[in-house]
Amino acid sequence: MRCVYIVLLLLVAPLVSAEIRVRDALGRELVLEQPARRVISLAPHITEVVFAAGAAEQLVGTVSYSDYPPAARDVPRVGTYDTINFESILALQPDLVLAWRSGSSEEAIARLQALGIKVFVQEPRALEDVATALRDVGTLTGNSAAGELRAQRFLRDLQRLRQSYSTLPPVSVYYQIWNEPLLTLNDEHIISDVIRLCGGRNVFGGAIPLVSRISVEAVIRADPDVIVASGMDEARPEWLDQWRQWHSMRAVANNQLYFVPPDILQRHTPRLIQGASRLCAHLDSARRFYAREVGKATPRP
Repeated sequence: MRCVYIVLLLLVAPLVSAEIRVRDALGRELVLEQPARRVISLAPHITEVVFAAGAAEQLVGTVSYSDYPPAARDVPRVGTYDTINFESILALQPDLVLAWRSGSSEEAIARLQALGIKVFVQEPRALEDVATALRDVGTLTGNSAAGELRAQRFLRDLQRLRQSYSTLPPVSVYYQIWNEPLLTLNDEHIISDVIRLCGGRNVFGGAIPLVSRISVEAVIRADPDVIVASGMDEARPEWLDQWRQWHSMRAVANNQLYFVPPDILQRHTPRLIQGASRLCAHLDSARRFYAREVGKATPRP
């Protein structure tokens, strides 16, 4: 009888060890009895992370603008990043919903949980958080090896950029998200981490809140070395060149106006390496210009 009991314990042990426990951005420990097989993403960047972590076949629903990789366009929609259709989500019978803290409202998350749906919340603020997101999604979906492999590749590329740029003389940067209203980001945002990686300094780093509405006068007073704009797509936004009317600004006078496509810089995904590489090249070009043309060893601190 004792032998039978031991055999039963050995059979049950693997089932117990299969339990998954991961802590999310809200500090909550999510517990899954087994890897999630039906996953819904509530943000375009999370959708991209799901694909990168090897869980594409488990993704049954997502939101508008989830367009990368191209296969993501075929995934059923359950709303937008900030407005979701609960009926559509229930119809897909997910065993896990991946949400974005800055994009998904607390009310929506609470309602999903009240409906008995497991919700895991992400909130990347530093570049290393992208690797964490890849690992978390890999673990939650039973794709730990794929998630870890992609995370390690991201961290290697990140370290290469950090060694190349982060200790170079600083360049002051104004990063513009939009023009009407005029929006920028503070130092808690992941894009400011990219700016620091490239040896830059966000002139509105101390602004409140995370995404801040500012004035043209505030930008003129800040007088950055460089102005960097995003936009809606791959095309340089026309409003970036509207700054050219302010001839007294250092960035304008020295033609230091740059564009980086938002999809590779404003989405918290492995493609941030591409965006960071481009931003670092722009800032280094400005750095070299000021050292060469303005007659200073370095730009202003």
